Amino acid sequence: MNKLNALILNCSLKPSNEKSNTDALLQDFIVTFEEKQVETETIRVADYNVAFGVDDDMGNGDEWPIIADKIEQADILLVGTPIWLGEKSSVAKMVMERISGSGAKTNELGQPVYYNKVAGAVVTGNEDGAKHAARDILFSLGHYGFSLPPNPLSYWVGEAGPGPSYIEAEGYKNEFTKNNAQVASYNLVHLAEILANNPIPTEGNVLA
Repeated sequence: MNKLNALILNCSLKPSNEKSNTDALLQDFIVTFEEKQVETETIRVADYNVAFGVDDDMGNGDEWPIIADKIEQADILLVGTPIWLGEKSSVAKMVMERISGSGAKTNELGQPVYYNKVAGAVVTGNEDGAKHAARDILFSLGHYGFSLPPNPLSYWVGEAGPGPSYIEAEGYKNEFTKNNAQVASYNLVHLAEILANNPIPTEGNVLA
């Protein structure tokens, strides 16, 4: 079996020259991926000129096709987002819309291009909304054709109202969050290995 590869999309509103709480939690997944010899690349989506829309290429300097190509080459897609007003970030929403834009493409078996890829989510914030944000992301990815392992999520939220976020509040010490990150990352790799060796059969699985 060829080496698996994972693409992590950090949907922080901050560019990569700024510290990201979401990125800090994503590091727990990277540790597992590296332990399992999964090649990993992290993209801070805010670094790219991603246009609004639901096509695979909106033109006029749209850089989404760069990211879309990486998604198509990945075995594992992990989407990380902060919480704003109880929701996933606007960047994460845009990413879901743009992933939808490639939904009509097919793989070499004639299936939707996202078949035989697995997906998970990471959410951080300093108040409630983590499960709501994760539900939206995971449902969307499953609907588009990604496979979801058991417990494909790790999240951390602080106390309600204004307050310190993941890094400042030392969320990395939270046993619940750490355990979920470990379980989710191992399950992502395990399911990716299964699909790499046993792809979803085409019989009855080619959408008209």
